[in-house]
Amino acid sequence: MISIDLTGRTAIVTGAAQGLGLATARMLHAAGANVVLNHFPDADGNQARQAADAVLALGNRAIAFPADVRSDADCQAMVARAIDEFGGLDILVNNAGILRDRTLKKMTPEDWQDVIDTNLTGVFRMCKAAAEPMREGGRIVNLASISAVLGFFGQANYAAAKAGVIGMTKVLSRELARRNITVNAVAPGVVLTDMGKSIPETARQQMLGQIPLGRFGEPDDIAAAILFLCSGLAGYVTGQTLHVNGGWTG
Repeated sequence: MISIDLTGRTAIVTGAAQGLGLATARMLHAAGANVVLNHFPDADGNQARQAADAVLALGNRAIAFPADVRSDADCQAMVARAIDEFGGLDILVNNAGILRDRTLKKMTPEDWQDVIDTNLTGVFRMCKAAAEPMREGGRIVNLASISAVLGFFGQANYAAAKAGVIGMTKVLSRELARRNITVNAVAPGVVLTDMGKSIPETARQQMLGQIPLGRFGEPDDIAAAILFLCSGLAGYVTGQTLHVNGGWTG
């Protein structure tokens, strides 16, 4: 039997208070990893409560950490906390992301910049903070999107950010290869998280008709692909974008 064992390895998962990030944190933890569940330091504390509840449910080897990936200082502090708490850093999953969907006509400069700052520059900031202290043979997995390839209506900002993530992934895979750190991207299709469920029903039904497997993705479908890329089984996989979308080709 072949199994994935991440015992003794430490992972940071950004945007882990809910949805895909939380599913990924749970799966890495179930495989034995120590996990830092990042959440946005929101004023109402909702994400903090969700992250705290998730940590309690995991039981051990997990902590929650508030950090805004748009802040260099926050990213550096999160990496430092992971190392202080668990003795090192081996895995980074860049999942934090937002939507500000508008057509070009209606999209404001703020709509554009907010998405770029979080979904693209946030990945850069986290990679920069984590790459140097990451242990030999580490894993970085960046969340891209099917939108980067198909360019969904009203997502000029989101599609551009996720396409940038794919490009950055290729570059970093070359730069970090000398330390056997692999860098890959996962590009989900439509996944039934809160973000996926925010798509209007009519649009969702149109999308469903283009998926050969006949269903939308579940968070664990994507988390399983991430787990593979974080494991020893994927030691010779780097610079790649793994599309996990039920066969949707556009």
